[in-house]
Amino acid sequence: MITLRNLEKFYAHGVSKTFVLRQINAEVKEGEFLSIMGPSGAGKSTLLHILGMHDSAWTGEFEFLGYPVHAMKPKQRAKLHKQNIGFVFQSYHLLDDLTVYENLEIPLSYRDVKRSERDSIVCDALDRFRIVGKKDLYPSQLSGGQQQLVAVARAVISSPKLILADEPTGNLHTAQGQEIMELFTQLNQEGTTIIQVTHSEVNASYGRRVIQLRDGWVVKD
Repeated sequence: MITLRNLEKFYAHGVSKTFVLRQINAEVKEGEFLSIMGPSGAGKSTLLHILGMHDSAWTGEFEFLGYPVHAMKPKQRAKLHKQNIGFVFQSYHLLDDLTVYENLEIPLSYRDVKRSERDSIVCDALDRFRIVGKKDLYPSQLSGGQQQLVAVARAVISSPKLILADEPTGNLHTAQGQEIMELFTQLNQEGTTIIQVTHSEVNASYGRRVIQLRDGWVVKD
């Protein structure tokens, strides 16, 4: 599903460069459940955002579902992302001027799901995440944990081929966090590929593979 060849990310300061990622070579097969771990500043979230096609300022080769992402134009990348990837942001990234219901509906509109079908799918998601009572509220009216649940629901609602999750349980209490990880396990068993960034050994244990980053390098796979 994913192939990375000599992928690097750096910031230029005059003639010098500060590297965030160095010579990343990796493959992720369809149906894997992979955790990316490492200390703060190791490059974990940066790598996840490159995989999610939010960041285009990098060098090297990145293939996704056979498409050469490194050679694609921004519009092509955006379309590939919207049709195949669900992303759980560490800082939620919910749209402030839309209700919970409307935030959940947006990924379905990207996939050209008919309006008549959208309502049923959104209602199922609201029920599954036990946030039916929040559907008409705006993100600013939710707690951090509630926003996290909405963010996870939005990422999975359109049954993407790939879910990318940046500390997906960071603002949830233990029981909620366990439920989210069990949901990811179930989705993975149904064929969804999952890549999560986590500091939690417990969360990492739900997957079958761990990549360790340190100072931008892969030190263990």
